[in-house]
Parts: sequence; structure tokens; C-alpha cells
Amino acid sequence: MSNKNENKIHTLYSKKELGQTQLLFPVILLVTIFSLAPLLRGIYLGFTDYRLGDPISFNGIENYVQLFNDEYFWSSFRIGMIWTFIVTALQVTLGLGLALLLNTKIRFTSFYTILILIPWATPPIIRGILWRQMYEPNTGAVNILLSNAGLISAPINWLSSFEYVIPAVIVAGIWGEISKAAIFLLAGLQTISNDLYEASTIDGAGIWDQFWSITLPVLKPVLAAIVSLTFMWNFNTFGIIWVLTQGGPGGMTRLPMLAAYEEGFRYGYIGYAAAIGNVMVIILSVMLFMYIRVQLRERNES
Repeated sequence: MSNKNENKIHTLYSKKELGQTQLLFPVILLVTIFSLAPLLRGIYLGFTDYRLGDPISFNGIENYVQLFNDEYFWSSFRIGMIWTFIVTALQVTLGLGLALLLNTKIRFTSFYTILILIPWATPPIIRGILWRQMYEPNTGAVNILLSNAGLISAPINWLSSFEYVIPAVIVAGIWGEISKAAIFLLAGLQTISNDLYEASTIDGAGIWDQFWSITLPVLKPVLAAIVSLTFMWNFNTFGIIWVLTQGGPGGMTRLPMLAAYEEGFRYGYIGYAAAIGNVMVIILSVMLFMYIRVQLRERNES
């Protein structure tokens, strides 16, 4: 009798698991079509000399030999790393400040939370168009505000100046993604019990003492996650920079993704562009591996 019951229960669980697998099938299909298949296609093309309009022929590691000797690629890589480190650091730092402010008992917190989400909800192309208009030398809001404040005596061509283009695109990049960091960090702050702060206040701890001894240690896993993910997202930036500068002036804002785009769609070297993309995938995979390893180590220690 007990064996029959066990078989019946096992059959029910098998049907339940089969149903769950069937529900996952559409998602797996979409991921395969839109993510895995293009990835495998890109890996394959990276080992060919394919050009638009020409037949595909295998050329081994020739693209990668050329890539590692390509000063233009390494220049874009250096620019990409500078961009990524600065933008990530400022996004997370300012996002933490916003999260701390929103976590206080101020009025209209929900309204302010929705307000700061607007830049994040705006597509990168639209952000680029908006900032391009704001940076316009003669009628842009940035020059008008600085001129009215007496900080500049003549209009600055922000996006064509070798001196100002990097700070200009960094500001635009920070504005677009700072709310993402703020919302994640706000969620982390709201998990901290007020009892910890009340107990530390009784012990005589000030605001800064509480921040360093309570807030930051508790937020450490969230900070590690948002820093790692934001770093990878920023390293992959394309849309906003393409709209603002198209990599100029003189290649000063030519990030790696722009380099791949130009090689593939401006010059027609699809195989070489795919090789750049494959190297980018490897770099991002190493970053992701390091992040997962740190997270697993911290989880085992706790």
C-alpha cells in the first residue's frame, strides 16, 4: 500500500516538474534565438575574414593577431577603461548619496523616487539627443547657464573640444544611470533595522560612526553587486556616446563597442568586428567570474 502511495506521489511530482519545464520552454527558446545563436554566430565570424558582400572564408586566428597589434583598438580599450572607472565610481558614490537621502524621513519620498527613475527609464539614444541639445554651443542650456552665472565669457563647443569632450560625456553618462545605483542601494538600506541605529545612538555613536560601522558593512554585498554590474554595463556603453560624438573628436571617445561598430558597419570588416566583440565577451566573462567568486566566498564565510 505504501509503495503504491509513493509511486502515486512520484508520478504527481514528475507531472509537476514536466509542467514547469514546459512553462520554461518559451523563455529558453527566446534566449536561444536572441542571445545564444547570435553569440555562437559572432564567435564563428571572429575566425573568418568576412566582409560585407563577400563570401565567408576561415582565416584562423589572423583577426586576433591583427587585433593585439592594432593601436586603434588598444587606444579605444584604454579610453573605455578610463570612462568605465570614472563613470562607475561617480555613479555608485552619487547613487549612494541619493539613496541615503531618500532613506531619511523626508516628505514626498515616493515622488522623488519616481522622479530620479526618469533618466534610467529614458532610452540611451534619447538621452544622447537631449544632452547633445544641451551642449549645443550657441543655444544649449549648459552654455547659457554658465554664461549667466559668469563662469564663461564665450560659448564652449563641448562635444568638439579635445579639452572638454571627456568631462561632457562623463556627465551625460552619470546622469543616465545614477538612478539605477540609487534604487538598488535604497533597497539595501531599507533592509537595515532601525534597532541597530538606536542602539548605537545610545552608545554615543554619531552619524558618521553609524555610517562606517553599520551602514557600509550591511550594504557591502549590495555595493559589490552594483559596482560589478555597473562596471560591465558602462564598459559596454554604445548608444549615448554614438549619438553625442560618434567617437570623436579625434577618437577621444571611441569606446571599444564603437570600435567594433565602426569596423563592421562603417568599413565592412565583419569578421574583424566579430573578433573585437569576442575579446569583449572574454573580458566581461572574466569580470563576471571574479564577481561570482567573491560573492560565493563571502557567502561561505558568513
